[in-house]
Amino acid sequence: MTGTLAAEIERLLNAAFAPTRLAVINDSARHHGHAGDDGSGESHFTVEIESAAFAGKSRLERQRMINRALGDIPGQRVHALAIRAQAPGE
Repeated sequence: MTGTLAAEIERLLNAAFAPTRLAVINDSARHHGHAGDDGSGESHFTVEIESAAFAGKSRLERQRMINRALGDIPGQRVHALAIRAQAPGE
């Protein structure tokens, strides 16, 4: 994890979901020069998160929960956000 936006994503997800595992991966360098690359080095991220909050939720419900927790980050401050959300034991 690098950069201030990655730290903000991590802080928001920790507060919202108390995850048992969380990785915020900055993929921006892999997308340099592609659509959505704003030159900030913080345009593309992958979130890998495991939390009991996701138990019994569909993949779409989990993604919506994460997007709500992140506020204006997805789609406005970040061009692309890949989400891998699991409940413990999955």
